[in-house]
Amino acid sequence: MSMEVVKPGLHATVQDLGRRGYGKYGIPKSGAMDGYAHRLANWLVGNNACEAALEITWSGFSVRFNRDMLVAITGANLTPECGGLAVPMWRPIWFRQGSELSFKHPVSGCRAYLAVSGGLDVPEVMGSRSTYLRGKVGGLHGRALQARDVIPIKITPHEDKPLFVGTAGPESEAFYAPTWSATPRHGYVGPDPIVRVTRGREYGDFQEEALQHFITERYRIQPDSDRMGYRLSGPPLLLHTLREYISEGVADGTVQVPADGQPIILMADRQTLGGYPKIAQIISVDLPLVAQLRPGGNIRFREVSIAEAEKLYYEAAREMKLLHRMIDYKLKES
Repeated sequence: MSMEVVKPGLHATVQDLGRRGYGKYGIPKSGAMDGYAHRLANWLVGNNACEAALEITWSGFSVRFNRDMLVAITGANLTPECGGLAVPMWRPIWFRQGSELSFKHPVSGCRAYLAVSGGLDVPEVMGSRSTYLRGKVGGLHGRALQARDVIPIKITPHEDKPLFVGTAGPESEAFYAPTWSATPRHGYVGPDPIVRVTRGREYGDFQEEALQHFITERYRIQPDSDRMGYRLSGPPLLLHTLREYISEGVADGTVQVPADGQPIILMADRQTLGGYPKIAQIISVDLPLVAQLRPGGNIRFREVSIAEAEKLYYEAAREMKLLHRMIDYKLKES
């Protein structure tokens, strides 16, 4: 089983939930930028959350299915279409052999996730199938997808097409889907979001004016932002005294501030060590929101306590567990 890339679009890669345990060798975690959307895409086709899927950025990507396949699309709305018809998101979709799925243009967010039942069967490198572009590691040949790439797929447990209870679209079309979906109740993809943070290790080294700017002002995402980090522009965040810092471990969502005072948010392909002062750490439940921000968009920050961040994490984990159970129940109904 396989699918073939027809058009590579702006940027598409194979990603799972990342490789762990290799930071001491300078290898970043990588993996899906939006772990929330990635997990749901896999659950909607009956996979484990850790299976590899496609991360599709912006627009122009299209793929052809070389066999009947069960697929799910989550994350950003990049206007998925098949045979001239809009393809629904956040639900399982049965595509017929030879169908071509295209992503036309972004409506909200910038990263969509496409999971296929069984998962993408690319080689594991250091325990992960994720693509790390700078190291040319993982994914399909360690690079972004190109036209005519053939992506192998593991043998699917769905030998026959699912008999969805209530279908959206006649069976004569190139695809059909159930009427139910796992669309998030609270949309997390939107303009000018407020992102919650806890204080960073060097928070107290910044001038009081800088700390006020960080919490009250908007910062714009620069065009040279990528999977390694988002460069922001706005009121400069200046230290009380310029000094050298010892490089130490960083994490997804760490907000560093170089000498020019313009913050950088470290993302999935971040370096493993950083020597810039850290003003804040984005809480884990808000990282999917950050992953969907586009260059040119704005972001604002709001401080929360570590206790509040932990509470939000456990609440989100509980909601995800319930959502997973609901999806499993609906799939068994099919």
